[in-house]
Amino acid sequence: MSRSPIQNSSPNTTNKSHVASLRRLRRISNLLDNAIPIPGTKYRIGLDPILGLIPGGGDLISSIFAGYVVFKSAQMGVPQETLVQMAANIVFDTVAGTVPVAGDLLDVAWKANVKNIELLDAHLGSPEPAGKKADWLFVAALLLGLALIVAGIIFLSVLFFGWVFRAFTGG
Repeated sequence: MSRSPIQNSSPNTTNKSHVASLRRLRRISNLLDNAIPIPGTKYRIGLDPILGLIPGGGDLISSIFAGYVVFKSAQMGVPQETLVQMAANIVFDTVAGTVPVAGDLLDVAWKANVKNIELLDAHLGSPEPAGKKADWLFVAALLLGLALIVAGIIFLSVLFFGWVFRAFTGG
């Protein structure tokens, strides 16, 4: 589980803008994955699976916020390998979210944003930097690739469900 937004002591988080960014990223992650308690349980959900119920657009909105977490993590010096892992979490979340009902249930359990904040925390809590720091060309290519994959997945799912709808309605 990731640390609370108030905790901000880690060896690699020395500058005040990183502390502010980390707090903001934790709030975004919490909002998307853990903001709403399920009554009678200890489990929480966020806006991500709720937004996922909106065909196409919900996954796009969630992916934009998740991409922002990756972008800010790159600014904080997260290595390339970790950024790729973060992007893979987002892609998996988006792909799974396109499957009606089952995808939304998986979205509730997967919590890609929490996983990405845990990856960021692991980097910031490490006494020594691990891996090659990402250069801006790599980050731009990663985010562009992520945007194209997400847009492609959403486009294909809208086409597929439109085809299914026409098949059932005779249109």
